[in-house]
Amino acid sequence: MTSDSTILELAKRTIEKERDAIGHLASLLDEDFSKTVNCILNSKGRVIISGIGKSAIIASKIVATLNSTGTPAIFMHAADAIHGDLGTIQDDDVVICISKSGSTPEIKMLIPLIKRGNNTLIGMTGNSDSFLAKQADFILNTYVDKEACPNDLAPTTSTTAQLVMGDALAIVLLELRGFSSADFAKYHPGGALGKRLYLRVADIAKNNQIPAVQVNTEVKQVISGNIQKNVGRDRRT
Repeated sequence: MTSDSTILELAKRTIEKERDAIGHLASLLDEDFSKTVNCILNSKGRVIISGIGKSAIIASKIVATLNSTGTPAIFMHAADAIHGDLGTIQDDDVVICISKSGSTPEIKMLIPLIKRGNNTLIGMTGNSDSFLAKQADFILNTYVDKEACPNDLAPTTSTTAQLVMGDALAIVLLELRGFSSADFAKYHPGGALGKRLYLRVADIAKNNQIPAVQVNTEVKQVISGNIQKNVGRDRRT
């Protein structure tokens, strides 16, 4: 059985490697990031984000974050795009392709098709010499020195860098749009966030009737009445 100390040491090492990579990410921000933000702000279309493999999963999360913070976005899987989903992209849309290497076969096939439509192409990649980087109008540099995986193979640190870059993009856009908590509530009517930001007492008061019992009512009936009235407080009359 592996000792607690060994397990915790491996976990800490992973977290520290990713922490260091994210710390370096801030130094990679340049004018291309600013131009990307302005391009999206000035666009009359949506943000289409595409990727393959683990980058596709990150792309999907970034889309969700953008949608919830005031920037309309759609996820388009790179493999599906070349088999019909390319029609997702409309004339005014801005396209972001995410790829660590920037040279995967699907991305290399997809890029010329995007360029043919004259859409602005933004590449989020860790390889500034890649096919994607050279074809993109702007580059979001997510370079990492090494994956947290001891074999330097499993996407770990690189996908964390992509995720953080996506968060940075979403929050900057949120700030510049003046997206308020009231705006946020419109997109989060359910769950704990929705209740905290959107739900009013009037919305639920009618469903919470105050139970009333007589002084001689048996205890089991009092408990049953409280449950049925959905409040949990008895009121004696």
